[in-house]
Amino acid sequence: MAMNKLNRREWLGALTGVAAGAFVWRSASAQTKTPIAVYKDPSCGCCHNWVEHMKANGFAPTVTDTSDVNKIKRAHGMPEALWSCHTALIGAYVIEGHVPASDVRRLLAEQPKTVAGLTIPGMPASAPGMDVKPFQPYTVLSFDAKGKTAVFAEHKKA
Repeated sequence: MAMNKLNRREWLGALTGVAAGAFVWRSASAQTKTPIAVYKDPSCGCCHNWVEHMKANGFAPTVTDTSDVNKIKRAHGMPEALWSCHTALIGAYVIEGHVPASDVRRLLAEQPKTVAGLTIPGMPASAPGMDVKPFQPYTVLSFDAKGKTAVFAEHKKA
């Protein structure tokens, strides 16, 4: 079987085509952001800050301002003891409160079957969107459909 040899011009042309294709693929994949639906009170500044944190970390939030965020929480089975100031939906999961983008990414990567979502009950001072200094440790919990919680991540330093 005879193989044709490429001359220098053909070889450089082929190489340029491969490089251009790789650049386009990388650019397209770098621009793909993960959609997340966020429900928040229109006057809540810390919720707005959390949305900005999510945008800065590769998410594409669709924000719905509502004066009755609790309706969304109830509709998605959020136990009241786990409530925070805003609720987000991503895939099959509920994200309640100021959960860091890195923990949401980990949840999406691992896709645990028994987990309904993640929460940081209340409003921890140093969680994303709150950003109080000096840093105060906080814990992110996972919860199942019955409201049973487990520690998902502990954030001990900024």
